[in-house]
Amino acid sequence: MTAQFVRLKPRSGAVVNITIDGRHATAQAGDTLMTAMLLSGAVLRRFEFGEATRAGFCLMSACQDCWVTLDDGQRLRACSTLVAEGMAVRTGTVDG
Repeated sequence: MTAQFVRLKPRSGAVVNITIDGRHATAQAGDTLMTAMLLSGAVLRRFEFGEATRAGFCLMSACQDCWVTLDDGQRLRACSTLVAEGMAVRTGTVDG
């Protein structure tokens, strides 16, 4: 899958391991979940009203486009949530 985002300037930061739809991905400490997901090539979620996928809209927590679900059922905004070690995200694009 082609990444939606490209990091323009390298920066330092501890590596953070996350899982997106069961697939391992890495991020850097300080990245938002949205950044990590789109750098890894993932989409944020499936559109509620069709088969299309979503990649965020406002990027500042003002809209409802980046809500994702963690494996534990918690829903959160990917654009304003920092990644945490072991975070496991479901986009709704795999297996329904």
